[in-house]
Amino acid sequence: MLNSILFYSLDKAIRSYRRLAQANIDRAGLDITIDQWLVLRVLLEYDDLTQQEIAERVFKDQASVARMLALLTKRGLLSAVPLPHDGRRTRLRVTETGQQMLDAVHPIILENRATALSGINEDELTMLRLLLERIALNCAPVVS
Repeated sequence: MLNSILFYSLDKAIRSYRRLAQANIDRAGLDITIDQWLVLRVLLEYDDLTQQEIAERVFKDQASVARMLALLTKRGLLSAVPLPHDGRRTRLRVTETGQQMLDAVHPIILENRATALSGINEDELTMLRLLLERIALNCAPVVS
């Protein structure tokens, strides 16, 4: 009965993928979680994000992101550079050690994706992306 509910199936697929991905990262002996990897990737791709903006991009609450940022900084994967014009703010940067971690995880991520998408052709993937985007737009708040 639950399997007939689309959003149950979506959640099940996402959770299964995350378990697979984390198990493969752990098996490789890399000390990073999927969420920490995602935060590093977001910071590498987007310049000068606030904590709230990071949280929105990684679909986590601000408290979880704050803990991750503190841990990643403590481990030397991120650095916090004070902004010269605003002493209260810092700019988060992926360190060389952080980049090395991203580089080490990258082939595992590619393999995880290949495993998860095995047997699904490009046309199906394109259709799935379009449908998921439409669902996301349908759920977005209406701006008036």
